[in-house]
This record gives sequence, C-alpha cells and structure tokens, in this order.
Amino acid sequence: MTIHPTAIVEDGARLGAGVKIGPYSLVGKDVVLGDGVEIISHAVVTGRTTIGPRTRIYPFASIGHQPQDLKYAGELSTLRIGADCNIREHATINPGTAGGGMETVVGDRCLIMIGSHIGHDCHVGDNVILSNNAGLAGHCRVDDYAILSGHAGTVQFVHVGAHAFVGGMTKVEKDVIPYGMVNGNPGVLSGINLVGLKRRGFDREAIHQLRAAYRMIFASEGTLRERVIDASQLFADEPLVQDLVRFISSAQGGLTLPDNVGTEE
Repeated sequence: MTIHPTAIVEDGARLGAGVKIGPYSLVGKDVVLGDGVEIISHAVVTGRTTIGPRTRIYPFASIGHQPQDLKYAGELSTLRIGADCNIREHATINPGTAGGGMETVVGDRCLIMIGSHIGHDCHVGDNVILSNNAGLAGHCRVDDYAILSGHAGTVQFVHVGAHAFVGGMTKVEKDVIPYGMVNGNPGVLSGINLVGLKRRGFDREAIHQLRAAYRMIFASEGTLRERVIDASQLFADEPLVQDLVRFISSAQGGLTLPDNVGTEE
C-alpha cells in the first residue's frame, strides 16, 4: 500500500492490498477501496462508496459526493463501482437517493472519460463507455457494452440497451434498443450498430437475422405491437432478435424510433 504524504485518508476507510493513493487526494471514512485500486492524484472519493479491485481514478474526479437532487435529505445511500474501471479527469459519479432505490451502480471494466457524469440512482452495466462530457441524468440504466459518445446526454429514467451506440452530442429522451444506433437532437434511431457487433465477434448470420428483424419491426405498415409479435414468431430461435423483442415489449418510457415509422399500438 502506498499513500502519498499529502493525501488524506479519514479514519474508518478500508483499503485493500496494493492500494495507491496519490498526492492531494481525499478518501472518506465510509469508503472501501478494493485490492489494487489507484487514485492517481487530486481526486476525492467520499460517501458510502465501494470501489472494486484495480479501478483507477484520475485527477479531479469527484466520486460519491451528495446527489444533485433537491429532494435528497441526507439519507445514507450508496455508490458501488466495479473492478478494472478507468474513471478519468473531472468525472463525477453520485450515490443513490431514497426516491430511486438508494444505490448507484457502475459495473466492471467501464471507461468513464473526461468530464462525464453518472447521476444518482443510475445502473450502469459492464464494459460501458461514456466518452468525454457524456452525461446520465438520474435513474438511468445503461446495459453492457453500450457506448455514449462525446457530449451525449440522457434525460432521467432512460434505458440504453446492450451494445447500443449513441452518437456525439445526441440528446436521448426515450429508451434506446439493444444493438441500435441513435443520433441527433432529439435522438433518432438510425439502424443497427453493425461496426460494434462485428468488433465484438458476433456471428455474421446472427447479425443478418437481427438486421432483417429490425427492418420488420420498424417498417411503416401495421402497428408496432403487430410488427414486434411477427418478428418474435419469425425469429423465435434467434437470441439477438429475442433480446430486441423483450426490450421493446417491456419499455416503460417510450422508445427512440426512426423517422416516419409507424408507432400505433
């Protein structure tokens, strides 16, 4: 364990083996740092925050401070960040609130780039990337391998599906389907994230079937409900399509759709 002489580690903090705390950093009394965590310098980790093994926190990051929610009344909510994450300069991550389940969660192997923000009560999966200055408002959910590009932002309660890609400076007002691409202000669904799926080794035939189901679901004929049912039946043995069907069927806050698509239920 290495703690720089200018760092402040409050009594009660629990530090794992091999932790490194750099110059002018502060670790609060209720913080738990897993084995091999490194706080490079000038960062603050406070509140009831748990950081998983080998996560690195860069200068001027603010982790675990009071949520930016006027309803917050000092409740002892928590923040949990997984293993092998990189939290870059000026990033901010807030704990939960009583109105959102009392916990903010960030999964393993996430890259939280410069100036990005994860609001109170968010649930972020594994291998998620928030590019520079991307922001998640409170109560959002982002599933595994999703990417939000620079300056993209979500409104509260939005759900971004697994392997989705949100383009730079996009405003996301409604849920984003898994494997989808969204761009614009407000965001519009613009197709399947083919580049991301190929890079992650998805089978070519599975991608082909997913594209066919996408075209069926977001066609202009019939109602959205009818098209989803048709795709579910036609592609009953295709796991990616069934992921898509389940997501659409359970969406609570509306979906980000392509332009000029039929939406009637």
